[in-house]
Amino acid sequence: MIEFATFFFVGALAQLVDGALGMAYGVISSTVLMSFGVSPAVASASVHTAELFTTAASGTAHIANRNIDWKLFWRLVPFGILGGVLGTYVLTSIDGSVLRPYVAAYLGIIGLLLTVRSFRKIPRTPTPMALVPPLGAAGGFLDSIGGGGWGPIVTSGLLGAGGQPRYVIGTVNAAEFLVTLSVSISFLVALLTGHWEEAGDLSTHALSVLGLIAGGILAAPLAGYAVKRIPERLLLRIVGLLICGLCIQQIVSILS
Repeated sequence: MIEFATFFFVGALAQLVDGALGMAYGVISSTVLMSFGVSPAVASASVHTAELFTTAASGTAHIANRNIDWKLFWRLVPFGILGGVLGTYVLTSIDGSVLRPYVAAYLGIIGLLLTVRSFRKIPRTPTPMALVPPLGAAGGFLDSIGGGGWGPIVTSGLLGAGGQPRYVIGTVNAAEFLVTLSVSISFLVALLTGHWEEAGDLSTHALSVLGLIAGGILAAPLAGYAVKRIPERLLLRIVGLLICGLCIQQIVSILS
């Protein structure tokens, strides 16, 4: 129950931040899992399993509130799926201990970028559609590799290019469900075909995944209220510093 309660809190916190900013659920959850000694591939698979439920709830809410730019959605999804599937194949083909330092470095970079971005004014110009395919592919790939990255890469990129926050966050969250589904199916195929030798018994992390799911689903309706009350820059700064702190913990764990 302590394990379930811990990840329930982590899932709720991550979903509050993700719902308010369109990013960070996967990054926070996967980083905490890896801090408990879970390998990068298993952490990514566990987080994507949880995200099947949380992204469905979040995407449905955004559709209901008409926060979706469908032209952007259909341009973003195919490249996100392609990057996610490729990232899954790479991640399940390599020993997790080899990837751990690179994943920690990636999370550290993301944390620094989010923190720096919180001190800058976001421009408001039309989003160049030519930017969408590479952003989608990079976001899907890094999301699969790191267990999180779709939101930080895609949402930050689109907002930085001048996209309207309401439609960028809504569209990226809705698209994330399909990207997460494709990544989860890829992990399942790798497991069933014997391609993923490091997987072991994933049921040992069942309580962690259930905690992430329960916390995320409970917090999803509260995200809309949180974004109205807490300034966006403050939330962004908090999550950036949190990820940097967890990254430092990962580095210390690797070196010890």
